[in-house]
Amino acid sequence: MIKMLRQPLISIQIDKRQQEFEPGEVLAGAFQIDAVDPAALRAVEISVLWFTEGAGDEDLGVHYFERVSAEDVPELNLHQRRRFQTVLPNSPLSYEGFSVKICWCVRVRIFLREGRDFVAEKAFHLGAVPPPVGSGEQASSQ
Repeated sequence: MIKMLRQPLISIQIDKRQQEFEPGEVLAGAFQIDAVDPAALRAVEISVLWFTEGAGDEDLGVHYFERVSAEDVPELNLHQRRRFQTVLPNSPLSYEGFSVKICWCVRVRIFLREGRDFVAEKAFHLGAVPPPVGSGEQASSQ
């Protein structure tokens, strides 16, 4: 018998529908998990983090983290819509350079009782660092 595997739906919403934030500004929003049996959820993690992309070693920093598990709070329905909020730090600012990028996101990771896990991310920008000189964006604006 072939068992159909459904991928859970994880929706992340940032309040005010903005994707540009300044250091010290409040980032708030909510997330919800659908298309999965609530009894199948073992734990949910929400984090606000930055990571690098590009040349060299990749770095990652977690600014905000919360984990809720069915073992810790059995009466809690992990399937329900949950809110999060944090004051954003002063650095590192988002950056889109030629060889390295600094990216910020809200990440929700769910863990199923069967052992699988799923991740969803919603990107945002922290600060307003101009693109490097010689990038396509500056060349087109001159």
